[in-house]
Order: sequence, then C-alpha cells, then structure tokens
Amino acid sequence: MVPMVCTADEFEQARRMIERERERARERGRPMACRLELGVMIETPALLWQLDELLPRVDFAAVGSNDLLQFRFAADRGNAHVSHRYDPLGAPFLRMLRHVVRRCEPNRVPLSLCGEMAGRPLEALALVGLGYRTLSMSPDAVGPVKEALLACSAAELAGLLERELAIGTGRIRTVLDAFARDRRVPV
Repeated sequence: MVPMVCTADEFEQARRMIERERERARERGRPMACRLELGVMIETPALLWQLDELLPRVDFAAVGSNDLLQFRFAADRGNAHVSHRYDPLGAPFLRMLRHVVRRCEPNRVPLSLCGEMAGRPLEALALVGLGYRTLSMSPDAVGPVKEALLACSAAELAGLLERELAIGTGRIRTVLDAFARDRRVPV
C-alpha cells in the first residue's frame, strides 16, 4: 500500500519504483510472487478530487481516517487549542468518506477504513451506514464494535446517514446516539 499520496501521478511514480525493484530482485534470482497487488492509502484531501483518475490504476484502497481527518480540519487532535474542530461524525467529513465509497464502487475497488474512528462503536455505525464493509481497528476494539454492528442493520444505518447528510444539520452524533439508545445498541 502506498501511503500519503497527493496525486494520481505520485501513485504511478511509486508503482514504477516498485516495478524497478521487482525487476532487480528477479535479475538477482530472488523468488517473486507472480502478481503484486498495489493499493493506495487515501489520507490527503487533495487525492479525493483525483479518484476517477486514480482508482482504475489500483488493486485496493484504504482510507486513513486519522490523517485525513487531521488534514481536513487543519487541526492536531492532540492540541487542546484546536482539538474541538476534530469531529469524525461531522457532516463535512462524513460526506468526504461517502464520496470515497461512491467512487470505489463503480470502479470495483475493494475499500477499507483504518484508524481510530473504525474502533469506536458509534463511529463504526456511521461507517457501515456510509457503505464501508471492512474496518481495521486495534484488537481490543473488535468486540465492542462487533457487538454494536450486530445489533442493527446496515440498511437502517444507511437510511439514517443518508437523511442526516441530506439535511446537513450537524446533529449526526446526537441522532446516532438516539438511534443506538432506542435500539439498545451498545455504544
């Protein structure tokens, strides 16, 4: 997986470098896999507007939610002076994540999301509602996230997220909390 890509051309440059190294290894008689799958880590906002050029060139993609969120809000989540900006359930950020799903689907690019967001039950509900089906998280988060996701349906979450993102009220966290409480979803 190629990290911190800002343009589709940067991904192509990385691919060429990897192919040169594979060729050098072949020349030295090193064993090689027949096929190498190469993916991209989507973690820079600039790349979001080049997905149509990029996605036909990749085998898979993953959203790096920690970096994408930090770059999107221009805020260091560890800095108390600006960390209040850092909301993974804000409508603008969720729309960004939905944009990635909607670009990957027609290109048949497998997509995952990794980062702290995936390991929080409430945020995981939002991600599934947006269309993410592969979440990467720390081992200690698997149980709570799995329990929350098993307590509701992806279709129900998708409808909820679609309505809230269309309205754009900024109440998504509150609405998801109420949804979880009403259905006894452990978050």
